[in-house]
Amino acid sequence: MKFVISREALLRPLQLVAGVVEKRQTLPVLSNVLLEVEGQQLSLTGTDLEVELVGRVTLDEIGEEGAITVPAKKLMDICRSLPDGAQIEVEQDDQRVNLRSGRSRFTLSTLPATEFPNVDKIADEQSFTLAQSSLRRIIDRTSFAMAQQDVRYYLNGMLIEVSANGLRAVATDGHRLATCHVAVSGPEVAQQIILPRKGVLELVKLLTDPEATVSVALSNNHLRTHTENFTFTSKLVDGKFPDYGRVIPKGGNNVMVADRLELRQVFNRIAILSNEKYRGVRLVLATDVLQVFANNPEQEEAEESVAVEYKGDALEMGFNVSYLQDVMGVLDTQQVKLTLSDANSSALLEEPEGGDAMYVVMPMRL
Repeated sequence: MKFVISREALLRPLQLVAGVVEKRQTLPVLSNVLLEVEGQQLSLTGTDLEVELVGRVTLDEIGEEGAITVPAKKLMDICRSLPDGAQIEVEQDDQRVNLRSGRSRFTLSTLPATEFPNVDKIADEQSFTLAQSSLRRIIDRTSFAMAQQDVRYYLNGMLIEVSANGLRAVATDGHRLATCHVAVSGPEVAQQIILPRKGVLELVKLLTDPEATVSVALSNNHLRTHTENFTFTSKLVDGKFPDYGRVIPKGGNNVMVADRLELRQVFNRIAILSNEKYRGVRLVLATDVLQVFANNPEQEEAEESVAVEYKGDALEMGFNVSYLQDVMGVLDTQQVKLTLSDANSSALLEEPEGGDAMYVVMPMRL
C-alpha cells in the first residue's frame, strides 16, 4: 500500500474517525484505524464494536492498493504536528508503515487488516433521505436531555421514531424531556429505535453541510447513515423507551409568555447563587411579573423580577435552573411559552406558536 495526500485532506476525516476509537481497549486492533487504498480512493475506518465510522478521501493520484491498520492517536498526532500545506507520503513496508513529509520521517507499528472487526451487515432495513440540516436540528434540540450513566440504560441514548408523519427525536433523563419533529418523506414502516449516547454525539459531528442530504437506513439492530464522504453505523440499544406521550402535560391553563433571551440572562444570573449540588431556584408567578429566587448553604441569596405576559393564578414553584437554562439555550425564537397546570405540575416549554420542539421539566421541592 502506498499513497500521497495533503495534511489537510487526511486530518479532517482522521479526527472524526479517531473520535470513534476507544482510548482503552481490550483488543489492541480497536485502538487502530484501518487504512484502505482502492484506485484513487483512501478509506479510513474506526470502530469500538458499537459504533463504526468510515471516512473517504479522493487522492490526487492513484495509489498502490492495499489495507493495513495503524495506531489512530499516533497517526493523528503526527498529522497535527506537521506544518500547514504539507504533503504526506504513506508507504507500507512489511509489518511497518513509513510516513514521510519534508524532512520528517516516522515509522509506525501495524496490525493486519484481517484482524479488524466488521460491523454486521444491515438486513431488513428501511431507508429514507433527508437534509443534513433537518437531522442535525432534531439532534441539537434534544440531545442535551439524554441521561449520561443511568442504570436505566435505555435512557442513555435517544429515541428515534419514524412514521408516515416524519422523524421525531426524544431524549429524557427522568427529570426532563425534550422532543423535536421534522417532516420526512420515504419511511413506509413505523419504527422506534434507541441510538446510544456515543452514536448520537458522533453522528452529529458529520452533519456539517446544510445544503447536502444524508441517507438513513434502519434495521432492528443498527442505524446506518451515508453522506458524501462518510458512512456511519451504530448498534442500537436493546430496550423499551418510556411512553413519552404520557409525560407531556396536557390541558394546562396557566400560560406565561416571556422574552427568551431576557429570561435566559435572568436564569444565568440567579444560578450563580443557587445550591451547587441541587441547582434549585424558586419561581413566583403573578400577573405580568415573574420573580426568580435562589439561595445556598452559605446563606447567600439572589432575586430578580422580569416582566412577562401572564394572567393566570398566582403560583410558586421550584425547578432545577440548569434544566431551564438548557431549554433557553436550544430554542431560537424571540419568545418562549411556559404552560403549567398548578404549582406541583411539570412545566411545558415551547415556542409561542407551537413550533417543532417541546420540553418538559419536572418541578422540585425546595
